[in-house]
Amino acid sequence: MDGDGADRGDLIATIAGPVLHGARDFVLASRTRGDREPGAMLWHQVLAGRLAGFGIGALYGARYSDMCAFRAIERSALQGLALREMTYGWNIEMQMQAARAGLRIEEVPLPYRCRMAGDSKVAGSVKGTIRAGTKIVTTFLRVAATPAPPHGVARP
Repeated sequence: MDGDGADRGDLIATIAGPVLHGARDFVLASRTRGDREPGAMLWHQVLAGRLAGFGIGALYGARYSDMCAFRAIERSALQGLALREMTYGWNIEMQMQAARAGLRIEEVPLPYRCRMAGDSKVAGSVKGTIRAGTKIVTTFLRVAATPAPPHGVARP
């Protein structure tokens, strides 16, 4: 989860519980399907999540509505994804690789607040939005263009 106070930490069991109990491999919050405080997300953030979800669904059949950072993933499942993105594209890479690997995925609508502290490096400026958007798109294209490993297992 992000540390800006927008995610509801008191709801962590909703995200982590299914993973800890073995019911799911990967659980993430959906800010767009949950209740949002006015101004908590800008229109282009909502649109980006929907477009990413549509693209991932078209490629791998998994349905996402958001690229929220509030998520939990089983440790061996995470290690099997062999993720490499360290900047703005990490979330979409994880979601794509999880779908490609056939993980048991659940997206949970959760409330989302306006940030309590700090300024957004992504949505806080046009430059930040363009930088993050470019990285997300290039990560999406890179993952989509990479052949799937045999049996849905990510390559190291």
